[in-house]
Amino acid sequence: MRLRVLTWNLHHGRDFPPDAALRTWRSRLLRLDERNETHLQVNRDLLPEFSSVLGGAEWSIALLQECPPRWAPALARATGSEAHLALTSRNSLASLRALLARQNPDLIGSNEGGSNLTLVRPGAGRIAERRELSLRLLPECRVLAFTRLAGGACVANVHASTHDRRAEDELRLAAERSVEWAAGAPLLLGGDFNVRPGRGGLFEELHERFGLSAPSQTEAIDHILARGFEMVEPAVAWPPSAREVTEDGLAIRLSDHAPVEAVFEAPAAPARGESAAEPKG
Repeated sequence: MRLRVLTWNLHHGRDFPPDAALRTWRSRLLRLDERNETHLQVNRDLLPEFSSVLGGAEWSIALLQECPPRWAPALARATGSEAHLALTSRNSLASLRALLARQNPDLIGSNEGGSNLTLVRPGAGRIAERRELSLRLLPECRVLAFTRLAGGACVANVHASTHDRRAEDELRLAAERSVEWAAGAPLLLGGDFNVRPGRGGLFEELHERFGLSAPSQTEAIDHILARGFEMVEPAVAWPPSAREVTEDGLAIRLSDHAPVEAVFEAPAAPARGESAAEPKG
């Protein structure tokens, strides 16, 4: 099984122009567009634009964080995917939050509510099992979304806290439980880790304790780690233009994160009567 896996923090479905001068309070309060010679900043629901970018990309599995929960069915339809939605923070009074977010997404920001959304296209197989694990309740709810595919491979989607110590604790727990639930099946653990390699020994620990492969980008916080998969193409961030859409001749840059994708291959299942090999890191 060969899988192209993408992880992307959607920034709660908002745009993020590279010119900070375009991110104004005038736009946030009055919903006025801001523009310069190259980019446009808008304050509106960008579901069609995110759907277009995700739908046009070639991936087997997408791990999304900071996804507006109300977007899940539409993104699944637009990408021809099966979905596993795991709610995270600020999801009380969901209907009211969604109404406000449709009217002024930049003003409500993360208060619309969030989720980790895993999308699986048919080429990767159908979803056979969904599990969630609360990694932290306060100050913000952090959740692990664990998905098992019908072929046996497993993927885990996580968005860790911005505080280094909290993030490391959450990622240790996420790795431990994911490996336990995978029960020897090939496993991918990805998402927004909010931890950069080389700043502490977390990734070395995840490799030594759980057999999870080392990240490939030293300054990244978005990662895809593997156990029992061979890496075919290392994780690479998209160039900025790949997550931009054009309107009136100007670019709208989606999210403050670049999507990161990698290609993995799982070993063939053992023949009847043979025992599976111990997964590689």
